[in-house]
Amino acid sequence: MDLQEFIVSPAQAGQRLDVFLAGVSGLSRARIQGLIAGGHVLAGGRPQKPRHRVSAGEAIQLCIPPATPLDLVPEAIPLDVLHEDDDLIVLNKPAGMVVHPGAGRTSGTLVHALLAHCKTLPGIGGAERPGIVHRLDRDTSGVLVVAKTEAAHQSLSRQFKERVVKKQYLALVHGEVRQDSGRIEAAIGRREHDRKRMGVREHGGRQARTAYQVIRRLPGMTVLGLDLETGRTHQIRVHLSHIGHPVVGDQVYGGRRERSRSPVPGPRARRQMLHAWRLGFHHPRTGDWREFTAPIPDDLRRLAGPLP
Repeated sequence: MDLQEFIVSPAQAGQRLDVFLAGVSGLSRARIQGLIAGGHVLAGGRPQKPRHRVSAGEAIQLCIPPATPLDLVPEAIPLDVLHEDDDLIVLNKPAGMVVHPGAGRTSGTLVHALLAHCKTLPGIGGAERPGIVHRLDRDTSGVLVVAKTEAAHQSLSRQFKERVVKKQYLALVHGEVRQDSGRIEAAIGRREHDRKRMGVREHGGRQARTAYQVIRRLPGMTVLGLDLETGRTHQIRVHLSHIGHPVVGDQVYGGRRERSRSPVPGPRARRQMLHAWRLGFHHPRTGDWREFTAPIPDDLRRLAGPLP
């Protein structure tokens, strides 16, 4: 059992209890709310609601319980391991694999495979998504890091939240992007009439920034290198669609180009051509900066030609 105590500073006074703890602990707000509901948080020596407003000098105790058994059944699904140590595992996730169980997906996920591979994983970071600190869409391939200890989970979660993590992607997009490089700044939020899809919002969205650089121009297409400066849901896909260059093969945000019979010259993409190419972060135990690169998948190479 991990017991932590935090003292509220004058600058933090007035914050909601769940917001305060998410900021100082590195855990997600949803995880904090679950711990509060489970009686694992005391404010001023007493249990409080997530909406409790903290005051200067108030002592907040956070108790992270030991890992609990999961109902999920481990599955011996092969994993492409790029690196593994006692604290974390770095994987090359294939396109088509869902990261964690959810609505309509109760088996065959990356979490099921990880439970068979890492015997100590259950309960790390929460029972529903053990070890998971970030996600890739089902049809996005590439590098992904998973925590194997609670301390590693907190450290990595904090680095993602504070935008320390370096995330680089490769994308094949429709059209010939004119500028050699650029930066997309547009807030993202759920669409009012379709809550399952994200979109650029003038009001009510969350700030999002994506930098891009042209790697190669092809007839009717462009290969882009992308740096995520924020980490919103579907950020790259939404931003590229917003500027008129949707990701090739994106059935959700590709618009009329993906609905047409021949959206690009040559073979049709069977999935969105988006690949998480590189991931960099400070190792949770040593503090050393580490970067990992995921090999570019064959289907992207076939459409885009030789790549780095």
